[in-house]
Amino acid sequence: MKSYKDLEIYKKGLSLFFETHKMSLLLPKYEMYELGSQLRRASDSVITNIVEGYGRKRYKADFIRFLVFSHSSNLETINHLEKITVLYPEHFGVVSRLVSEYDVLGAQIYKFLLYIEKNWNEFD
Repeated sequence: MKSYKDLEIYKKGLSLFFETHKMSLLLPKYEMYELGSQLRRASDSVITNIVEGYGRKRYKADFIRFLVFSHSSNLETINHLEKITVLYPEHFGVVSRLVSEYDVLGAQIYKFLLYIEKNWNEFD
């Protein structure tokens, strides 16, 4: 593995970030700097923490810490999306699909985190 770009969790997270960002721009104007902004920052944090953790992979504790941050940001993203499904039911179809995709990503991040905890010396 030569780059964080080779990680499936990064690829999936980046794809979801673009979809989430695009969807957030469909929210009412007054939500652009409230819930929309929080959603965009949380979804960006999922992938940003994967990148930063990978950059610190030489240090097991740092790598794991940033994967935990990524997982936490994934949960935050889901929380924001769930609020949108209630507040803006017209976006229910797209948002509920995103929630499902982020659920899968969260499980993948968690499994990768466990893998790193057990196999850190062999990683790379």
